[in-house]
Amino acid sequence: MFENLSEKLERSFKIIKGQGRITEINVAETLKEVRRALLDADVSYKIAKAFCDDVKAKAMGQNVLTAVRPDQMMVKIVHDELAALMGSSSADINVKGQPGIILVSGLQGSGKTTFCGKVSLMLKSKKGMKVLLVAGDVYRPAAIDQLGVLASQIGVDLYREDGVQDAVGIAQRAVKKAKAEGYSVVVVDTAGRLAVDRQMMDEIAAIKEAVKPTETLFVVDAMTGQDAVDTACAFNERLDFDGVVLTKMDGDTRGGAALSIKAVVGKPIKFVSSGEKMEALDVFHPDRIADRILGMGDVVSLVEKAQEQYDEAQARALAKKLAKDQFNLEDFYQQIQQIKKMGNIKDLASMIPGVGKALKDVDMDNSAFKGVEVIIESMTPYERQNPAVINTSRKKRIADGCGKTVADVNKLLKQFEGTRKMMKTVASTQGRAALMKRHR
Repeated sequence: MFENLSEKLERSFKIIKGQGRITEINVAETLKEVRRALLDADVSYKIAKAFCDDVKAKAMGQNVLTAVRPDQMMVKIVHDELAALMGSSSADINVKGQPGIILVSGLQGSGKTTFCGKVSLMLKSKKGMKVLLVAGDVYRPAAIDQLGVLASQIGVDLYREDGVQDAVGIAQRAVKKAKAEGYSVVVVDTAGRLAVDRQMMDEIAAIKEAVKPTETLFVVDAMTGQDAVDTACAFNERLDFDGVVLTKMDGDTRGGAALSIKAVVGKPIKFVSSGEKMEALDVFHPDRIADRILGMGDVVSLVEKAQEQYDEAQARALAKKLAKDQFNLEDFYQQIQQIKKMGNIKDLASMIPGVGKALKDVDMDNSAFKGVEVIIESMTPYERQNPAVINTSRKKRIADGCGKTVADVNKLLKQFEGTRKMMKTVASTQGRAALMKRHR
């Protein structure tokens, strides 16, 4: 999402690179480009100007250490100010209560219903909560059925009243059911409109008054840029919501909404959502987003995503296999499945410092694994577990079985062997380090 902004900020820092010290002149020249980059990202002029004024005040007050170059100091100041602009730290969702109640609002097409499914899955899988989804969008014909499909997909219960257009009553009866049957949290989907209108605002305000949610969230399409900020202001005036959810973050958007909403509305961004997969929901961390904008990667989020997919028992079993040099093609296949569950491969790669920029123009997605998968799937269980037995005749049979060539099979086996050696080296290095630590 922030590719263009990242490039322009990087260019702006080159102005001060090679300068012996920070001066009012080189700071002014740098910030002129920074302000232009923010405006191009659809940040309002008022916020962009205030941001640059804050950066200038801090930059001119810095005693630059001899070990730190002026451009490095400027990057650090801009990083800290970007994080502050977006809210400084992540904000928790409030689901405390008997039950906790989440009211989800937003315009039609913003991704409310999909978000309801995503947040329900997150609460169920990460917090162990018993979730009741409530179909409160009584106007859009497919909304109830869409929510029903999502509820079935993620394994949570749905409360629906077909043919009833009393959204307030539906929400109240759903909460009553949740209390009686011991649900931990209720997630209420609501109707949206193509634009802010009085009827919609009256209805959702009435729902809020009736069920008194512990958390009211405003869902907005990040691709609408500055319009997203204006809509958030209109909703907040009437609803006084607790936080914002930015959806469609994987789209071709300039990032202005993410940078501006906290400063304008005064409410934190709590989640960012991208794609249709139910797992594609992330807590919003302003400091990590600032890292990504300035090309520093986001290793913490990458590690967290990995930890979500790998349990300790699996990790220990794999470590033992690596130590005994027993890593096979079955294990290789399983590792690919785990990586795919973590999300889009290009997004994951962009979290590694320096890699995102290198992959800017590379077309990469999870379909890149497909060729590898079909070759392994064409093998017998014995061949997967004993790659050394795969001779010329077996390679031909495997290639014919999946519509690939023998050269493709050879390429895969070479990749596997390289991966096996690398993982064995890592495992043995970690083992030696642990041994030395014990004997200190």
